[in-house]
Amino acid sequence: MMFRVLLAVAGLLLLTVAADHLVLGASRLAHRLRIRPVVVGVVVIGLGTSAPELLVSGVAAARGDTSIALGNIAGSNILNLTMVLGVAALVAKVTVKSTVIYREARLAVGAVLLFGLLAWTGLTAVSGVVLLVAAAGALWLLIRWAGEDEATPLARDVVEHVEGENVAVVDPTPTQRQPLARWEPVRTVLGLVGVLAGAQLLVVNAAAIATDLGVPQLIIGMTLVAVGTSLPELVTTIQAQRQGQSDLLVGNLFGSNLFNSLVGGSVIALAAPSSVPGTSAALVLVMGLAAVAAWILLRRSYSLTRPEGSVLLAAYVLTIPLLLST
Repeated sequence: MMFRVLLAVAGLLLLTVAADHLVLGASRLAHRLRIRPVVVGVVVIGLGTSAPELLVSGVAAARGDTSIALGNIAGSNILNLTMVLGVAALVAKVTVKSTVIYREARLAVGAVLLFGLLAWTGLTAVSGVVLLVAAAGALWLLIRWAGEDEATPLARDVVEHVEGENVAVVDPTPTQRQPLARWEPVRTVLGLVGVLAGAQLLVVNAAAIATDLGVPQLIIGMTLVAVGTSLPELVTTIQAQRQGQSDLLVGNLFGSNLFNSLVGGSVIALAAPSSVPGTSAALVLVMGLAAVAAWILLRRSYSLTRPEGSVLLAAYVLTIPLLLST
């Protein structure tokens, strides 16, 4: 039992470190390839920080552990917009200056509600295709919006985040570009391999721990697994907030929930050996309420204060016992 716990923790640590390198490497590569900064922020960083959830849920669904897969996605969606966003507000006031609240956040809320409805009724191959089509449509909208707003605060935040101190270099020489060009593909590939290995370690041992303790897999998925797979979002959020990049922070969290719900939901539905039974109505309700509440709080004054961040943290702490009792 203790050995399995150690292996699960090792998987969590590997996921966190590997996902961080995957996101950073992919973001810098995309930026060097002159992909628009907003596309990098919403698509590359949002999808990259969701990689642990997607891969863990895919591995779990393929193994038949669909409760872990669903618990992971729903738990991560709740945690991102309560605990992680709350921690960001405690670090410093979150002030949003871009259109992310009216477009990306609204799209993400819709994605969460769609996934919740389908997960509650039960995921099938048909619902997997519906979620996949919705994901493609969301990506098209994100890219279209990105083309319209290349000079937004979100775009500037992304450049600063992926370039760091080199952002001031307008036209780097070939000697400056060469080390980055050689290292970043390796960093990205190793990060992806690490995320895959960490996902396998975590899922296999989490399922075994649940069996040994007699705890429902849904509980393990929405607590231990969800917290572990949300660590990349937490790391990215704290880094962005310390650098004053609130638009990147909010875009990352809502973007991550969008990809979790649409791509993650379709992965579960299509990877599972058979139809996935409907999940807990309470879990779906809390997930939907968390998304709507975070969106309303940010939309109200384009900011999130420390007291409001404390409310989000308290909401997460209070909902966990409620969900565990259902």
